[in-house]
Amino acid sequence: MEAAIIVAARNGDETAVRALYRHHAPRLERVVAGWVRDPSMVEDLCQESWLRAWRSLSTFRGDAGFGTWLHAIARNVMMSRSRSRQRRAELMAEREPPPTAESPEPVELRIDLKRAVEELPPGMRRILWLHDVEGWTHEQIGAALDVTVGTSKSQLFKARARVRRTLTGAPETH
Repeated sequence: MEAAIIVAARNGDETAVRALYRHHAPRLERVVAGWVRDPSMVEDLCQESWLRAWRSLSTFRGDAGFGTWLHAIARNVMMSRSRSRQRRAELMAEREPPPTAESPEPVELRIDLKRAVEELPPGMRRILWLHDVEGWTHEQIGAALDVTVGTSKSQLFKARARVRRTLTGAPETH
């Protein structure tokens, strides 16, 4: 049944497009809301996911269900946004502001922390960022990065330990 609706949507049938949207929009919104807390960001990510889905509907092969395909598109949109936000944050960090009375820590500590985080392997750094900066749960990280919850927890633990060792100058233990 859904395959016929997808074919009709590919052929420009607006009724079929609306039917797909009505059927899959609530689940997509719940999934995205599990990744981000800001309702306007949820709406924005969902909208961009739908736009990408409609633009690439001709590439949908049906190997997986339409909902699964749409979920993968949303995950890619979210990860792309996360990477661009991370890059913006990195660019802002490169322009270190002068110390102010509100700065609880000296500039040197922030620079050391930045260096310690940059020295982490990319996977650890990404999990540390998503959990400690973005506030994601291990379940959300696991779904987004396609790793188990245990892997997410382990990588976060190891990342924090490495940063702590780097900041304190403690030797690495094995």
